[in-house]
Amino acid sequence: MDRDGTQEARSTHQGRVPRADPPAHPPKPRHAPGRAPSLVEWLRVERPPAGPGVWRFGYVPRAAVEPAQAPERAIASGAVISFLACVLIWSLMRNAYIPFWDTPLKLFTPNSWWAANGEPVVHTGGVRAKPIYEFLFVSALLYGFGRLGSWNTAWKRLIVARGPWVQAAAVVPLAYLTLLLVHNYQLPIRQLVESFLSFGGSPEASRARMTSARTTTDVVLVLGFAWLGGGARLLKRVRTGSSGTRPGVPQAPPLGFPGRAASPTAPDDPAAFNELRAAGLGEVADRLGGEIGAGRMNDVDYARIRRAWESVRVDPSRARAFADAVRENGAAACVHPSGARDLPVRAARHDLLARQVLLGTVEDGERNPWARRGTALALDPEVLGTSLVAVGPSGTGKTRHLVRPVVEALALQALAGQAAVIAVGSAGAQLGPDAAYDIVVRIGDPESVHDLDLYGGATDADEAAGLLAEAFVGDVPGVDVRRAATALAQVLGPFHAAYDRFPSVPELRDLLDPVGDAPDALRRVLEASGQPAMLRELDARSRQRGAPGDPAPALADRLALLDRPAFHGFFDTSGQSRPFSVRALEHPIRVRVDLPERGHAGASRMLARLLLAQFNASVAARADRSLFAFLAFDDASHTLTPETVRGVQRLRSANAGVLLTLRTLDDVPDGLRTPLLGAVGCRMAFSGVTTWDGKRFAEAWGTEWVETRDVTHRTVFADQPLTRAIHAFRKLVTGKAVTTDAVTVRQVERERWSASDLAHAVPPDHAVLSLTSVRGERAAPLLVRLAGSS
Repeated sequence: MDRDGTQEARSTHQGRVPRADPPAHPPKPRHAPGRAPSLVEWLRVERPPAGPGVWRFGYVPRAAVEPAQAPERAIASGAVISFLACVLIWSLMRNAYIPFWDTPLKLFTPNSWWAANGEPVVHTGGVRAKPIYEFLFVSALLYGFGRLGSWNTAWKRLIVARGPWVQAAAVVPLAYLTLLLVHNYQLPIRQLVESFLSFGGSPEASRARMTSARTTTDVVLVLGFAWLGGGARLLKRVRTGSSGTRPGVPQAPPLGFPGRAASPTAPDDPAAFNELRAAGLGEVADRLGGEIGAGRMNDVDYARIRRAWESVRVDPSRARAFADAVRENGAAACVHPSGARDLPVRAARHDLLARQVLLGTVEDGERNPWARRGTALALDPEVLGTSLVAVGPSGTGKTRHLVRPVVEALALQALAGQAAVIAVGSAGAQLGPDAAYDIVVRIGDPESVHDLDLYGGATDADEAAGLLAEAFVGDVPGVDVRRAATALAQVLGPFHAAYDRFPSVPELRDLLDPVGDAPDALRRVLEASGQPAMLRELDARSRQRGAPGDPAPALADRLALLDRPAFHGFFDTSGQSRPFSVRALEHPIRVRVDLPERGHAGASRMLARLLLAQFNASVAARADRSLFAFLAFDDASHTLTPETVRGVQRLRSANAGVLLTLRTLDDVPDGLRTPLLGAVGCRMAFSGVTTWDGKRFAEAWGTEWVETRDVTHRTVFADQPLTRAIHAFRKLVTGKAVTTDAVTVRQVERERWSASDLAHAVPPDHAVLSLTSVRGERAAPLLVRLAGSS
């Protein structure tokens, strides 16, 4: 069980991952972290179900439709008028201009409490009853007029929404006015407090009690206004700003934390491992709980052990091995074959419990739906399984804001036994350090430890020929890929039958060369071994050599791009190197392939097409599809062919996906631009795209019905002399004729995002992104402020 579905080996040719001894503790952080929740707090934060792309950590759903809001001017005027009316009524009552307002008090109290002038009699209950009644009456008056004038809404929209400093400054005059009214006995607060004081004893003691009561009342009022002004939050903000946080260290944004947390005693508390206890593994649950309490478990450990427990639920025979692994290793149980329990560094914020990576925040603007405005946006395998195409010019942050976070998230999930990822980019691309990967293939670098299997682990000649033909001539106009695959199969099959391996690049080039003698040497070997079926294949190839439409010359020319001194020793088939095969995606492996884009652009594009074709074929042929397989291209220019686009569309049923970034859609053949946008479920347009690219996205995103308001101004012509005089005077003063407004409301169909808006209305460090999950849920195009941008 400690292997978690992987096998020990020294080579990755058959999909095996080298194993290292598990470390005793998680790796030491590289820097002092910012304010972050502990593992228990992180686990107990609720993650409610949400639509595609919603960051579920502490998410609080919003209303689907924007509530109707009155203009701020109307709110302010309503609040002021209601306050003045409240003051007027209270003043009239205090001065007895409104009689009988205290009648309920005297009806329910004894007559002996009241004198003839209506004042309370000394040393009776009326001394306390009157201030209590006045206090309750004033409270009811304030509450009624507050509701009538929407004081709470006015305070939030006019004061609190403008920032904490405005909120703090606004309470100062309110506090001063309230204290002044209290000191002048206009508000029945001192009267209420003093009515409960005992004035027996010396005059000095009575004055001391009076002073203490008044001071206490003032302090309580000041504290109340400090709370109303957000004093606690402001003080915390000042202390945080002046604390010794290191500059340059990214702090986790407060997106939802702490949010709504589960109770520690809840039956579904994720930190209590109640599922293990219910299965009779109480000792194992206690061991894991102790690891959490001692701080020896991180989020990757928890996700990995949870994944291992899910495999035990599927196959109960693994329960004993799982329990033994936890008892022996604790939080390091079922560790990844590399022995790593975390990445050396994280460039993005991740939630491994929901398998999400935070990309940014949906802009709080009219272009986005009300329910998504201001919410955090994240990606997970549910949406990446439909594949993603991102288009944006160089320098817009495709690698920094998209490729690196996604690859990092899937690398963490690979450590948790949930995914397998391959990242493909040019040498020097910022896709993470070498230590974050199990295998790093540097094509053209003599110091590269690993090689690339040109045949993708295929053992069938026809399958290998189809993959190579797609990579070599899939983008060549006028060359039939099927004929090219047949030509390759006619030499690969006989060669494999003769030497029990596929040919190397120079050998394959010689076999396809129209003037070479390599086919004759191969024929002699086949004749000596007695293989007539393969001889017929080779004879068929010989008859087609030099014929019109023969794809062999084109294949040989493309192979010449790989048969260069810079690639000497690569693509070895003799078994003397450590080739990486895409077949290894059946295991939780992390791979990075560095292509020699700078000096060998043609070879790099051809290898990228080969990796994409091999990925499409390998994930579809996997026996175990429980791992999410993902292939990320930092630059997919000139990588797509008709067959690979069709293969991308079939990936979602194989629990796999690809990420394709392009500088422009012009890097895709004209006939594939529309099929590409239709084959993927997620489309992303960065700022700075051209109107030509924007037109393709606008067509893919379609239209929607919107409500428009057309206002028509019509001049008013008066019939009466007095009215005409008034209108003339008004025009003389304002310079405008008297008009009336006619409003027409219509439902019209408009593009969600037009080509012009995509080209000119997307700010820097922003992107427009639409998402589709593998279950068919859709998110309309959203304008997103990418993480790390101001």
